[in-house]
Amino acid sequence: MSSTKEEKSPGKSRINFREVGWSAIGGATAITLALWLVGRSGGPFLLASLGGSTVFLFALTEAEAAQPRALLGGHFGGALVGILCFQILGDAPWVSVVAVVLTMVFMIVTRTIHPPAGANPLLMVHNQAGFHALLTPVGGGVLTLFFVAVLWSRFRCGRAYPIQW
Repeated sequence: MSSTKEEKSPGKSRINFREVGWSAIGGATAITLALWLVGRSGGPFLLASLGGSTVFLFALTEAEAAQPRALLGGHFGGALVGILCFQILGDAPWVSVVAVVLTMVFMIVTRTIHPPAGANPLLMVHNQAGFHALLTPVGGGVLTLFFVAVLWSRFRCGRAYPIQW
């Protein structure tokens, strides 16, 4: 028996290539600016989590993990936990484990879960980062992505960022 209505499979939707292109250009702009502004001070490893954040901000814009509370709180909190763990406990594999677990607990308790920021404590311990890393590369990189995402969304019809603070 055939139906006159087009049936859609649950969970499947058409890809809007215009949206994909808009996201790609916005993401490229944001990560390029972030790398240009803080690339030399952070090295490739300290900037790794910014790639994941770019995906959240420009492809998963409406996700709770992409909202400012999670983005900023997750990155700054995770970096601070990693720095404190290194400063107090030193540089050893078990310190990295403690730093990641404490960061996870911090993100859950403060409702700032941003998965890419889970890399920050590992990176801070491994690179023996000091408190200056909160300003650059973490602060400079994350704030650059955030401001570009806010501005970019103002030019994008039907999609505002952030959707909640």
